Amino acid sequence: MKLPIYMDNHATTPVDPRVLEVMLPYFLGDFGNASSKSHAFGWRAEEAVEAARAQVAALIGASARELVWTSGATESNNLAIKGAAQFHKLKGRHLVTVATEHKAVLDSMQALTRDGWSVTVLPVGRDGRLDPALLQAALRPDTVLVSVMHANNETGVIQPIEAIGAITRAGGVLFHCDAVQSIGKIPFDVEKAQVDLASLTAHKLYGPKGVGALYVRRKPRVRLIGQMDGGGHERGLRSGTLNVPGIVGFGMACQLAGQEREAEAARVLQLRERLRRGLEAGVELLTVNGSMEHRLAGNLNVSFAYVEGEAMMMAIKDVAVSSGSACTSASLEPSYVLRAMGVSDDLAHSSIRFGLGRFTTAEEVDFVIGLVIAKVKKLREMSPLYEMARDGVDLSRVEWANPH
Repeated sequence: MKLPIYMDNHATTPVDPRVLEVMLPYFLGDFGNASSKSHAFGWRAEEAVEAARAQVAALIGASARELVWTSGATESNNLAIKGAAQFHKLKGRHLVTVATEHKAVLDSMQALTRDGWSVTVLPVGRDGRLDPALLQAALRPDTVLVSVMHANNETGVIQPIEAIGAITRAGGVLFHCDAVQSIGKIPFDVEKAQVDLASLTAHKLYGPKGVGALYVRRKPRVRLIGQMDGGGHERGLRSGTLNVPGIVGFGMACQLAGQEREAEAARVLQLRERLRRGLEAGVELLTVNGSMEHRLAGNLNVSFAYVEGEAMMMAIKDVAVSSGSACTSASLEPSYVLRAMGVSDDLAHSSIRFGLGRFTTAEEVDFVIGLVIAKVKKLREMSPLYEMARDGVDLSRVEWANPH
């Protein structure tokens, strides 16, 4: 077994060697621009792009014509939310989302409030799930878009998107779904879920970084305003020269995910449960954050009471994990996702996200179990609060002296 061990597969995944293999020719001999219509180099690039479009579409139950290539999930979220809101501004200026959404969704909506839109941010339960009844009650005559992610990037909690899709379709409201963490891991079908817009990216399912897609429904047709001016690529919705090698890799990653998803999910779930049981057996005062029933197989988000998450990450530096989303890891604030679920600041600060994936092994899991148990014990030995709690002191009733 080689160190360091990678257990941060929600932040990104390694490129599968089979994906890299199909990408390489498009860096070398088949390097043409897919928009070059006058010679064979461009024709071959365009053929590869369209083949990949069909591969990605097949994974989500869409038609190839409904996919728009982007640079990744953040751009897809921005295009979906801002593009839909701006196109439908005469119909209404009300948007609905959820407190645990990715920052690319929350910040896109926040940006729109500065131009006159209003946003309702719905709460989730302690399990991280949205009650569809809250969404139903939040819809207004001027609501034009609802955005709810399929699976959360921090907790792996899966939202009831089919129930959400039924509500939005009945209400004549567009439904955008950030499906970045879910595709390739659990079934996601845009028709069954009645999704109108869906954000996708390659690097979460063993494809390359820097390439993504936005699903845009054709029937009933969804209209957007493009966010980038230029040559009118991608039917005017996303100008810019296409990343042909990345797109080819994205297509192959989706094809592999479609073929191997069920077997891979079962294997990863076994490893996740092995990790959970091992940690629970060796660490007291351990809390699993989020629903265990509605959860991605590879996710384990846990809080170690009386252990700072940052200190824990330093202690297990030979294991790549996260104390929150990669997009907010520079912040010293506790996870906004966990706080929205009602997790206390203390426990949120002590949370670690383990992300298991395609290349995780049982040997690695067993090593991590032993290392984490040892380091938690050592860190708690240095914690006076842990000593007090172990001695039965009710810390909520302790009066702390003001040093000033």
